Amino acid sequence: MKNIDTAFQHIKRFSLFLITACVLVSGFSVYMSYRMVRKVQGTIYILSSGKVLEAVAGLRRDNVAVEARDHIKTFHHWFFTLDPDDKVIRANVARALNLADETARRNYESLKEQGFYNNLISANVSQKIEVDSIQLDISEHPYRFRCYATQKLIRSSSSATRKLVTQGELRQVGSSDNNPHGLLIQKWETVSNEDVTEKGELP
Repeated sequence: MKNIDTAFQHIKRFSLFLITACVLVSGFSVYMSYRMVRKVQGTIYILSSGKVLEAVAGLRRDNVAVEARDHIKTFHHWFFTLDPDDKVIRANVARALNLADETARRNYESLKEQGFYNNLISANVSQKIEVDSIQLDISEHPYRFRCYATQKLIRSSSSATRKLVTQGELRQVGSSDNNPHGLLIQKWETVSNEDVTEKGELP
C-alpha cells in the first residue's frame, strides 16, 4: 500500500507538471501566432515594374511631419516651376491649387493681373525653384509652417536668383489622387521675395 501511495504521488506530480507544461506551450503558441498575424497585417506588398516590394504600414501621426514637408515642397514646386508656355503654366498651377485653398488661388490671380505670367512668356523666361528648408510645427492642428526657397529665372541672355520665404498652415483633409497626402495649405502668403543676384532684366 505504501508503494502504491508513493507511486500515486509521483503520478500526481508528473500529471501536474505535464498539464502546466502544456498550458505554457499552448499559451506561448497562441502569443506567437497573434504576434505573427499582427506583423502580417501591418505589411503591405507593392507591385512595381514586375517586382514585389514590401512596405510596412504605420500610424498617420508617425509620418505626418514627413508627409507635411513633402506636401509643402510639392506645392511650391508646381506653383513656381514655370516655362514660357501658357499651357505649361496653367497645368503646373492647377496641380499646385489642388494642394491649397483659395489663398493660393488669390496669389495666382494677383500675379496674373500684374502680368507676371505674360512677361515670362514674352521674355522666354523659365523659372525653377529649390526648397532650401521648411520650418514645421506639428504640436497643434492646423500645422504652421514657413518655407525657405531659392528661385532661379533663366533665359538665354540673362538670369536672376531670388530668395523666397512663404508661410501658412496645413489642415488635414481627405486623400485623393490629386492630393495623396490628405493635407491642404491654408492662409498661404509670401513673406519676402528678394533678388540675390541678377544679370540682365527679368520680370
